[in-house]
This record gives sequence, C-alpha cells and structure tokens, in this order.
Amino acid sequence: MAADQNRPGQKPAEEGEAGPELSIDPETVCFLIVKAREFDVKVDPDDPDSGSNATDDNEIDILENRRSDPTYAELVGTLEALNEDELTDLVALTWIGRGDFTKEEWEEAKEEARSNSPKTTPDYLLGTPLLGDYLESGFNELGYSCEDVEADHL
Repeated sequence: MAADQNRPGQKPAEEGEAGPELSIDPETVCFLIVKAREFDVKVDPDDPDSGSNATDDNEIDILENRRSDPTYAELVGTLEALNEDELTDLVALTWIGRGDFTKEEWEEAKEEARSNSPKTTPDYLLGTPLLGDYLESGFNELGYSCEDVEADHL
C-alpha cells in the first residue's frame, strides 16, 4: 500500500506515525462499539411480567437486559464468529482504551491478550463495563475512526 493511502477507517497520520495494521476489519470494530454501547445501557428487569402494552410503558422494556435480547445476541454472534487474531485485537484495543497500555505498547498488549483462552474472550469482553467506550478510545488512539468508516459508505 502506498505511503499516502490510509486503510479504511484510518485517519491520515502525521508523517512517520502510521498506526498498526489491525487483524480485525475496522467496520466490525465500529459495529461492536455501537452494539456494546446499546448493551451497556441495559438494566436488570424490574417488571418481568408487565403484560401491558409497550406504548403505555413508554417502551421502557426495551432497556431491560434479557437473555433473549437481540442486542446481546448480535454482540455474542459477532464475537463468536471472530478468529483468534481478531479477538486478540479487540482485547488489546479495550486495554489501550482503558489506559492499561499505550499505542506504543500495542504488540505487548496483543501478546498479553493472546495468553488468554480465545474461548473465554467473548465472555470477558461482554463482562467489561463501558466496553464500547474503551474500544472506541483504543481504536482512536491507534489512528482509526468510526466516522471515517461511516463516511466510506456514504
């Protein structure tokens, strides 16, 4: 790839500051950021048998966290479809976004993430509070932007 071209979703970098190549598609990261934020606003059900009309309740049941929730199903399905390298990138992005590692420590973060079992990685990520915020922060730190990904589709 020519030095003046950016990967999809990657912001133009300052000279010599190109971010690392991700194993995971930037569009997938952006999708997960959106879905993780939707999932983060869910609350425990407080009226499990409301039986009322959703419009009468101002559609508040949509914010209740249920196992049959489509947002949860989309998140789990997407995470389980990823390969080990893509899951490693997500964990490393989360850690960078959380401040556990810096951009310069990307390879170290990935190595640490690789030491975890990939079978438990989706559960680990889903159990991370503010996952969407951490993913976006790490994504941005590495020079990527969901705004750029969205603009590529318009």
